[in-house]
Amino acid sequence: MLSADRTALSELAKMTAASQAERTVLEEEFNWLLKEEVHSVLKQLQDILKEVTRRFSMPSPGLDGQLKQENFILGSSTMDQIKGVLTLQGEALTQADINFKVAKSSQVMHFAFRDDKQWKLQQIQDARNHVSQALQLLSSRNESYHFKTGAEVNKLMDAVMLQLTRARNRLTTPASMTLPELASSGLMKMFTPPMPGDVMVNFYVNLSKLCLTVYQLHVLQPNTTKNFKSAGSSVLHNPGTMFEYNNTKFEVSHVHKVECVVPWLNDTLVFFTISLQLCQQLKDKISVFSNFWNYRPF
Repeated sequence: MLSADRTALSELAKMTAASQAERTVLEEEFNWLLKEEVHSVLKQLQDILKEVTRRFSMPSPGLDGQLKQENFILGSSTMDQIKGVLTLQGEALTQADINFKVAKSSQVMHFAFRDDKQWKLQQIQDARNHVSQALQLLSSRNESYHFKTGAEVNKLMDAVMLQLTRARNRLTTPASMTLPELASSGLMKMFTPPMPGDVMVNFYVNLSKLCLTVYQLHVLQPNTTKNFKSAGSSVLHNPGTMFEYNNTKFEVSHVHKVECVVPWLNDTLVFFTISLQLCQQLKDKISVFSNFWNYRPF
């Protein structure tokens, strides 16, 4: 009986020693992760996000940081009713030259931005600001900084991922607007000749595309407004949508949407995906170690 007890104690001692040795190896690996690999990932993230920033504001070669102007041709699949050229400079539309064939008419309207006007694309501006905040978070932990716990790394990754997700969402989810909001926006005052009262336009970004929507309206007569129902917010309003503006009731009669691909916006979305994957992979490695010793402050 004593011999069996001694054997059991010996085996327990061996298991304890093996467990202690495994724990020591894990401790060393985890310390290496905190000291070396975390900073390697932070450096990769900074490099990627600097590429994103460069695409948001592309300077022309040799022009002292002046932003490059890019022209994009608009085409329409709806009987070529809208044609035109948009000029994009960073986050700003500096020119829009649009020919619009009025539905049920052979009339062609021509609109262009006034020379003294440009339209800021708020989605691009917001996305760029979120990227800048992510870069500030990353640069606040330089290579000499020593992370002490996995929880500290996770907290930083969560904060960076939040900014990157917000940046990506600004490009993938255009803002909803009511038609009265669109009618009263500064965009309606951008054009020469002035936009007629029965036409409205909207520009927005959707993924890697720059979109233009043109709404044709007709005024509802007092005897036809008994079933009037004002519409709420939407990215795209369909024909039949009703709204009231300046004490006049309108209905959308026709909607025309055209778009053009902006290649650097596509690059930006790919970079966001890669960056978010890097953050998540680092969090996953931290969680693997945390499962081994739960007494550690994770």
